[in-house]
Amino acid sequence: MRMRSLLYVPGSSPRFLEKAHERGADAIIIDLEDAVAANEKDAARAALGRSVAMVGRGGAQIIVRINTHDVPAMLADAAAACEAGAQALYIPKVSSPDVLHRLDAHLRPLEEAANRQAMRFAPLIEDPAGLLNAASIAAGPRVFALSAGGEDLATSMGAQPTPEVLRVPKLMIHYAAKAAGVLSFGLLRSTADYADRQALAAAIAEAKDFGFDGATCIHPSVVPLLNEGFSPSPEEIERARRLIDAADQADQAGIGAFTFEGKFVDRPIVTRARALLARAAG
Repeated sequence: MRMRSLLYVPGSSPRFLEKAHERGADAIIIDLEDAVAANEKDAARAALGRSVAMVGRGGAQIIVRINTHDVPAMLADAAAACEAGAQALYIPKVSSPDVLHRLDAHLRPLEEAANRQAMRFAPLIEDPAGLLNAASIAAGPRVFALSAGGEDLATSMGAQPTPEVLRVPKLMIHYAAKAAGVLSFGLLRSTADYADRQALAAAIAEAKDFGFDGATCIHPSVVPLLNEGFSPSPEEIERARRLIDAADQADQAGIGAFTFEGKFVDRPIVTRARALLARAAG
């Protein structure tokens, strides 16, 4: 499953929803939470049946970010997303696995009645409690990815969302995701300033080096940067192929570690090369 780019679209904005499938994002997040005014949330939820079908026309994975500020809204959002056919939920402000278990129990009979596949969960960690519980959250039911809400996380700590402030918390969440074998979304900085393309490209390259799988964005202009930045380059692909050929020849000769293009190569390096080709194959 490849999710390099996840584009947020306000669930209350037909203008943005109608164009979302043209943006090239691997996943589209229909937002019922922060991007929707309080007096429009019910209408945005009611429109999911139409919205999910609309944004999914290009083949992207469809995710719905639900409200978790109160239980009735959360359960109603989850049920509507399920009935509309969304593949996953983006669950904000997750501080413990408890909310995941509650949603899992709520969705099971709805999915059985609709004879549909189980929805997956992407918890969004946005406070210190969630940060310290990241490992147990990652191991919760249906979790396929973790992400950090940088702006809210900084606010909850009384801090500013600078790269220095966010780096360690985001890495902690990233490590929890990797330990659980789920995807990790994010950059080691806030993505609020989407106009600074040079800084974004550098942040994407850094996140790729750390093993992040993709990132969310709020503006469609960022989607191509994410798709390119989180994809192996042609040069990386060609080098990985040459390295694997050399590794296969070494195996046949009964050689473990060997030298390739002037550099020492052992099993972890070969494993990375194979993983890179798998990602390139999509």
